[in-house]
Order: sequence, then C-alpha cells, then structure tokens
Amino acid sequence: MSRRTIVPPLTPSPRHTGTEPNWWRRAVVYQVYPRSFQDSDGDGIGDIPGITARLDYLDALGVDVVWLSPVYRSPQDDNGYDISDYQGIDPLFGSLADLEALIAGLHERGMRLVMDLVVNHTSDEHAWFRASRQGPVLPDGDVNPYADWYIWRPARHVPGLAPGRPGTEPTNWGSVFSGPAWTWDEERGEFYLHLFSVKQPDLNWENKAVRDAVYSMMRWWLDRGVDGFRMDVINLISKTYPLVDGPRSPGARYGSCFEAVANGPRVHEFLAEMNREVFASRPGHILTVGETPGVTLAEASRYTDPARAELDMVFQFEHVGLTDGPGGKFDPRPVDMVALKQNLASWQAALAPTADFTEVGWNSCYWDNHDQPRAVSRFGDDDPAWREVSAKTLASVLHLHRGTPYVYQGEELGQTNTVFTSIEDYRDLESINHFREQVCAGADPRTLVAAMAVNSRDNARTPVQWDDSPQAGFTTGEPWIDLAPNHRQINAASQVDVAGSVFEHYRSLIALRHQDETVALGTFRLLAADHPSAWVILRELVDASGGRAQVLLLAACSREDLVLNGAGGLWEALAAEGLEAEQWVGAEQLLRASDPAVQPGSGHTGAPGTLPGWDSLILRRRG
Repeated sequence: MSRRTIVPPLTPSPRHTGTEPNWWRRAVVYQVYPRSFQDSDGDGIGDIPGITARLDYLDALGVDVVWLSPVYRSPQDDNGYDISDYQGIDPLFGSLADLEALIAGLHERGMRLVMDLVVNHTSDEHAWFRASRQGPVLPDGDVNPYADWYIWRPARHVPGLAPGRPGTEPTNWGSVFSGPAWTWDEERGEFYLHLFSVKQPDLNWENKAVRDAVYSMMRWWLDRGVDGFRMDVINLISKTYPLVDGPRSPGARYGSCFEAVANGPRVHEFLAEMNREVFASRPGHILTVGETPGVTLAEASRYTDPARAELDMVFQFEHVGLTDGPGGKFDPRPVDMVALKQNLASWQAALAPTADFTEVGWNSCYWDNHDQPRAVSRFGDDDPAWREVSAKTLASVLHLHRGTPYVYQGEELGQTNTVFTSIEDYRDLESINHFREQVCAGADPRTLVAAMAVNSRDNARTPVQWDDSPQAGFTTGEPWIDLAPNHRQINAASQVDVAGSVFEHYRSLIALRHQDETVALGTFRLLAADHPSAWVILRELVDASGGRAQVLLLAACSREDLVLNGAGGLWEALAAEGLEAEQWVGAEQLLRASDPAVQPGSGHTGAPGTLPGWDSLILRRRG
C-alpha cells in the first residue's frame, strides 16, 4: 500500500464548477451507493468499474462531485460501514487500480470524488481491534500499544450475575441497531462500546495515537487524488466522560446514550486538529461534509463557520425525522408540509450570511440518501398519476434552497420506494434487527413488515433502474437485493434526452445553479409559511452596483390546484408579505414542472392564474 499513483488533476469543464476557491458553494453532489449502482461482472453487486462505465451519464446530468459510499475492505455487516482496512479496496467492488481509474475518469470530465470516511468506529475484524482485545499487557509481557484504541470497560457489579452476563453492561445504553450498546469480549474480559452494530466497535478518540492514524490515512487518500470526505456520524467521536446510565423512556428496554456521545466536549477540538493536520497545507479546497445526527442549529453554526475551520457543511436530520411517529422511524406518520418547509427555513436562517454577506455557515440540502426512503414516496406522491410532476416539484423546491444540493442515485429518475412483503426480502441490518427484537417482544410480524416498508433503508438500496430489461440494466446476474417492480416504467433509458422527464428537469436545475448567481448565492426567504400546500421561496442578490436580481419559486405541494389570482388567492397572501403580483407579470419563466417548453431563454413570462396539483414554476426578474 505504499505506492503512490499520480492521478490526473481536474480538467475544468463548462458543465461543472471549476477551481475557484468557492467552487463547492455552487456545486451539486451526487451520491453513489456502489453495490446498487452498476454491476460490471455479473455477480449481482455493483462495483467500481460499473461506476466508471456510467461516468458519461453523470457528466450529462451535470453534477460536480460524486460521493462514494464505502468501498474499503469490510466484512459487510453494515454494507461497508464496518471497515476492516481503510487503505484497501474490498474485492467485492474491485481494486485500488479500479478506484484510481474512476478518479481519473471523473477528473478528466471536470468532476470530483468524495470518499466516505467512517472513523467513529471500525469493524471488529480490523487489525487495530484484534490487537486491542489482547488487553493492556501482551502474552510476552510487553505493553500493548493498542490497548486503549477502543472504549473498553469492566462489567458492572451486580450481585448474582457473573461479569459479561446481560445486566452487567457498564451502562444501560441501547445500540442504534437494537440491543445493548456494549458487548462482552471473552478474550479481554471486558465490554467494548459499539453505538451501532456489535461488529462496529467505537474508536477511542481521546487517544492521540488513534487520531494520528486516522489523519495519516486521510492524507494517504488525498495523495491519490481524492477531493474530499463525507464523514460518517462525525459528531459522535467525542464522548462525555465518565460514561454513565442514560435516561430511559417509559417502556423502553435501554437507556439513551445521546447526551453522552453526541456533540461531545472535544469534538470541535478534534475537527480543528484534523483540519490543521490534513487539509490546511493542501492546494485548492478539500470538500468536507459531516453527518451529524441530532445536531442543533447553534451547533451546526459552530461546525460550519469558515472562521473556525472545521467542516464545510453538515447533514442534519430534523426534516427527515418529521415522518417518525411516537415509536420512531418504524412507526411512520404522514409528513406535515407546513412543518417540513418551516423546519428547512429555520436551517436556512441559522446558517445565513451576515448583513455584509460574510458567510458564517453553510447548508447541505437533501431529500434522501442511502439511509432514507425515496423522496417522491416520502415527501411527494408516488401514485403513477402524480409521481413524475411531484418528483420534479420536489427537485425544484430543494434546489431553490441556499446550500449544496445532494442528489441520491435514482432520485434524478423519480425512483420510488420498493414493495417488500416479507422479512426475507430485507437486507438492511437495522430493519432486520428491529424486526427480530420486536417479534421477541410480542409484536405482530405482519404489522411490523407493513410499518417497515415505509421508512426502511432498503428502499434507497434497490438497484438503479437503467432500462426496462429484466434486471433493469443493473446486472446480468441475480441482484443482491430485489429490483423495485416499477423499473419497466421508471428508468434512465426512457428519460435521458426526453423533454419533460424527471432526469431532464434535474439537469436543468443543476445548470441553473451553475449559471445563476442568485440561485447559487442569493439570500433565502420563505413566504406563505403557514399555507398548507403552497411552497414559496424568494431568492435575492444585490450586486456591487446596486442591481437587484430575484428568483421566485411557486410550488403546489398537493393534488389540489393552487389558486394564485383573485380574492383568497396566493398572491393576496404574498402581498401582505410585500410581494406584489404586478412585479412578476413580465418575469421570465425559467422552469416549470408541467411544461418542458419552459426553459431559460424560452420567452415564457409571468405566472398563471392557477397552478395544477403538484405543479411548480420558477420565475426570475431584475431591477
């Protein structure tokens, strides 16, 4: 692993952001979940050569950055988020040479690669953990330098229970993936902490040697041409010591560890150190985005303020949690559109620039990813009569927010949730563990499967639907997870270069962000915030000479027509907020979900008197 291959530098392209310092603020990121993107060898699992074979597709879409979910060596307990070798590529996906070819192909087209960085935990098969479980003293009597690379604790003394028995865990914490957050290790005679799977032990970031090893690994990847990192659950790396029992909800089997592990006392110190040790001396800008479950508005500002040099942006989860019922994600409820738009607007306000336009934070904007159900099924309307137009309107809403938009593979096609009717259909560890735990507690299996179908992570992990062939063009073999049954109707072959398709709508939105300063950098304002179905966004930019440009989104987010004109119409409500209909009579129509003829420069102006259900319109005016 010591060899260093020179990867071609980025070749600027007119379809993508270039090399200016703030290129990432205008960029659009596309997430690839490798095992479900494209299989090149017929084994039913997507791989790196398959991604490389589809680069022209991504180039045509116009995205600037590809975020690659983990392809490192892994036992695949959590589909690659349990890493056993940070500097090796799992043969399931290809080789280091394959990855270098992917980076070269991206750079040649003017695109960049962001790697998933999973350093809150490793696999229990990582060499570090195998060494750590030997304890403080090695068999030959030497001190074990890896002894405290992970979080080990002795059993709690409970009369009548032997150490290691259930009930002797050091704290009462539950794991995210069900069961206790502690597992007894017979070899060491202690418990180790795993916030996620039993095969994902948490690293001890208090140990400087751990941090140095992580930083060295990150520099190694940057040397090979990687352009940035998406950092998995990075706000969990600093725990609050001593570790003590957490609050337990009524009826809950385990206590919550959130307050003890999220946004801990040294997390900002660690990220600032990472920036100094890994990024500061590098030419150009290295993109960093942190996954930060449970992050607050105030904390997000601290993470993303450029003056603090920690992260460029964070992923927050408040808006995707709005469909969780009292029992959590597997107790789903319909989305409240008013709550959804107001929540996203609160994040816009919290990370907005100052009055003199100094940036003090930055948003990541996303509907779905590998851990979330499909956007059109969750926030839109996946009924065949409404799927396409609602998918396009959701795209317009997201891309009119200020921040960096993320597109998850298949989102640009309007892919929907799948239809799983049995636990045997599932591959997701979280879903399977939840099912087993609840069945053991007496829950009805059929009711559980029905509830899981809405929010299971497997909804996002069905293969990309490339064409209407039996395996959707994903593989010539048997796919590792069943295809969504609607792949004959929803696929890339039926959409690329087809006017009015969801793909072409995404392509137009991405181009608009590249070309229009107001969309990329203008201020954000949510209007008609309490309207039950209208989503209205005003973006504005004032140039150095005082010239004003405005971009307005009018969106109907239900099946009901949205009346704009007349008494009781939307314009009447907007006038009360200072937005007059007369100002927009001659405004340029930029993009409309229901009409592919509307494009920048097409000559269409003004707004209609009514927007049909799930339709949306983007307008632009200057002056």
